[in-house]
This record gives sequence, C-alpha cells and structure tokens, in this order.
Amino acid sequence: MPKELWKGNEAIAEAAVRAGLEAYFGYPITPQTEVLEYLSRRMPELGRTFVQAESELGAINMVYGAACTGVRVMSSSSSPGVSLMMEGISYIAGTEVPAVLVNVMRGGPGLGNIAPAQGDYNQAVHGGGHGDYQPIVLAPASVQEAIDLTVLSFDLAEKYRAICMLILDGPVGQMMEPAEMPEMKPIQRANWDWATDGKMGKRERRVLSSIYLDPIEEEKMNLRLLHRWRAIQENEVRYKEYFLDDAEIVVIGFGTAGRVALSAVREARAEGIKVGLLRPITVSPFPHKIIDELAGRVGAFLVTEMNSGQMLEDVRLSVRNRVPVEFYGRMGGVVPFPDEILNEIKRMTASKLSVDANPRDAWLDRMARI
Repeated sequence: MPKELWKGNEAIAEAAVRAGLEAYFGYPITPQTEVLEYLSRRMPELGRTFVQAESELGAINMVYGAACTGVRVMSSSSSPGVSLMMEGISYIAGTEVPAVLVNVMRGGPGLGNIAPAQGDYNQAVHGGGHGDYQPIVLAPASVQEAIDLTVLSFDLAEKYRAICMLILDGPVGQMMEPAEMPEMKPIQRANWDWATDGKMGKRERRVLSSIYLDPIEEEKMNLRLLHRWRAIQENEVRYKEYFLDDAEIVVIGFGTAGRVALSAVREARAEGIKVGLLRPITVSPFPHKIIDELAGRVGAFLVTEMNSGQMLEDVRLSVRNRVPVEFYGRMGGVVPFPDEILNEIKRMTASKLSVDANPRDAWLDRMARI
C-alpha cells in the first residue's frame, strides 16, 4: 500500500482498528486524546464498541470485562491516567487475559505538564501494580513503528494471555510522518477455551478471577506467569542496532531519546568517532543478552533517556560493572537536542572513565551548570 501522512496518535488508532480491535474504552487526557477522538468516530462506523468512560478507573475495568470475553480490546491514556489504571491492570494480569494499553507519556510526577517525557519506564517495565507480573512493553520511535507495534501488541497479548503496553513519548504521538498502514483484518473471534462467551448450559461453566484464597493456588498462578514470562524473554526481545560492528562507545536510548541519539551518533561518526547505537524496542523483555555481549568488546556505554535514569539501572544490570556506564537525561518534558548527546560522546572520548563512578551523580553535577 502507498504511504500516507499520519499523525502518531491517529495512526495507532487506525492500526488497532485494522488489527481487529473490537472494543475500546478510554478517557481523554493530553497528549493521548487523539487516539480516543479518532476511535469515537471510526469504531461506530464499523459497528464496533466505543465507550468514553467516566474515568480512567472505569475505562480499565471495562477493558477487564471485555478481555474476559475473548475480544480484542484496548485502552489508551497518558501518564497520570495510567497511574489510576494500575489496580485494574494488576487484576487483568492476575486473571491471565489479553489486553492492550497505549501510554503516550508526559512530564511528571503528579499532574506535571503535557510536554513529552519518559518517566513512566519503571511503572511500565517493572510493574506498577501489586504482585508478581511482567507486562510486555513496546517502545516505538516513529509513526511507522507505532503502527507496526500496535498490530504486534494484539498478537503478543493473545499469544501469551498477557498485558501488552505501548509506551511512546509525546513527540511520537503528536508528530506527522509518511507511513504505511496494514490491510484491514476481518474480525475473527478465536475459540478461546478460557473465555466467558455466554454459552451457559452447553459446556462446563467458565469462571475468570484474579483472586485465589488458597495460597497454594495463588502460588501456582504466579508460577504460570513466570513460566510464561520465561518464554517471552526467550522469544520476543526486539531492538535496533546502528554502527555496532566497530563501536568503541555504545549509546542506548529508547523512543524519542533513541531517535535523537541516532542523529548524534551519525554526526560523531562523520567526525571519526567510533560510536554506535542500540535502541531497545521491547523494553520489557529488556535486551539484556545483546548488552551483555557488547560489554565484552566495547569500552563504555552512554544511556540517554527523557527521565532521571530509569532504563539506566537495567543497562547497568546487564553490564555488570565490566566497563563504564555514563548517563545523560532530560526531564520534565524537555527533549534533548542531538548536540547535547554529541557533547556527551565527545566528553567520554576525552575523559578517563571509571566503572566505580555513579553515572547519575556525575550527570546531576553536570546538570547543575545548565
């Protein structure tokens, strides 16, 4: 199909429709509202379910109910709204039903502002709700990737009976880029043997719940989730590599931070600096293996994020103190410029770096001069 000019949020909405979205429940919040607005028109056109709930709490619990029936269901929100959804997300995980959630992140904590940020990383990747569960988390850096990962998110959610989250910072949701849409998929309701599809009396009754009053049964459920997560870790890690073959320094960034970093890396390469970029696409499961391999042959890492260093800790876990890990972040809705990251790359090439240094402390000292 030919490429068309799409705005990120609207592209996600249309991609979800074409992936077979049957029910959407949401609540308006900037910078995500265009997803809801687009679907408020598109879903009724197709005879599908759209509900603007009374709140984010209502929306996620509607998602929970629809997910139990086996339909393809989605909600979307932005940072404070997703925080309100955490209890429902935990229930969905504990009930082992598939659902898709889109989070167009903004500055925080608290209500913060409506500018782009990546402060929701820990909430998404390390589980914001109570209990032992891990969602699949995808992080697009372009409108085309947002489309492709939206389609993938439904397949992954169903394959593993899990929550699949798309986390994107404001620029990806608000920018317009040429992109190609997938073909429209017909609604094909899977014959799930777990779904509550209303066939009472024709088969054994199905009951879905996240409560197990017997601790042994609760533990069995936890173990099921862990075994499923092991399979996800083995089969679903995704990332993009740039200039890593001869890199002496590797920059790691996701979403917009990774996209900005690529411009800096290309400029550094033009100046003869051997630097590469690793851009995680699945931030959960995290690409620990490739970082572990890189740590055995490169001289240092630079992690860049639009937060105070959340993915940084996952990178350090992979590197295991073998080579220095440096950090550069911007917060509160400030998007870094390529020159800022380029200056950090140059600083690293000119400095004697230590594996014992705390990268966040050193970054805070440098930020004090801004």
